Amino acid sequence: MSYDAKVFNVMIASPGDVASERTIIRDVVYEWNAVHSKARNIVLLPIGWESHSSPEMGGTPQEIINNQILDKCDFLVGVFWTRIGTATSEYASGTVEEIERHIGAGKPAMLYFSSQPVVMDTVEPEQYQELSKFKKSCQSRGLYEGYDNYSDFKEKFYRHLQLKLNDHSLFQEVSLSHEIEVAESNTQLPKLSAEARILLKEASIDTSGTIMMLSYTGGNTVQTNGKNLISSTERREVARWESAVKELEYEDLIEGKGVKGQVFKITNYGYQIADMIEL
Repeated sequence: MSYDAKVFNVMIASPGDVASERTIIRDVVYEWNAVHSKARNIVLLPIGWESHSSPEMGGTPQEIINNQILDKCDFLVGVFWTRIGTATSEYASGTVEEIERHIGAGKPAMLYFSSQPVVMDTVEPEQYQELSKFKKSCQSRGLYEGYDNYSDFKEKFYRHLQLKLNDHSLFQEVSLSHEIEVAESNTQLPKLSAEARILLKEASIDTSGTIMMLSYTGGNTVQTNGKNLISSTERREVARWESAVKELEYEDLIEGKGVKGQVFKITNYGYQIADMIEL
């Protein structure tokens, strides 16, 4: 049954090294809509330059993004890890410009900074230095939140989003049909076998996120993170781990690369689920 609702645009502001977090933000927003939108008469629409901008000439890329997207957004979520992004004419990066313009317009914003481990050889010192300056500048201007992994980020953002929609005056003008409660996320882990859970966790630790399933004269191997998880040549043992690979592929946690079905890469969704697995 249809119902009337007010739409609020949620801007996702982030540099290129937090693609997984952008996906998590969208998933959490869609989950909030599924649970609360009818009762609250509110629909949240996640907005990002990669999905909501269109080609246009006559201005800098950031000016066009600001005009097409940012200025039409009601609420902003900003996320950083090791990069601050590409500098604009006035700000340290396009992401920073989006945040500063949004805050300057008196609109609500929530900022998150990742403390997840990183291979230092992949970090650009200038990017990290500029990010540290921006983070320090935020300390005297409000509250931001840190997180250790994707699961931690999802749980925190889900709760913070509910609190913000319950408390901020922007969302209080919309009529409520019943008393508001803050709920826990109901996203469940896929039902995986013990072998599949171990394999996914190991693959998430592997620097290239690769699983290899090979057959050769001396036996079989399901290998990731420098380990062969098949401990014997017994067919029952081999079948268990081959089944684990197929299980992960069926759940879209890994995807096949190449034509022989021997190499698999962990997906963005796979990384998110792996971070939620405790062995």
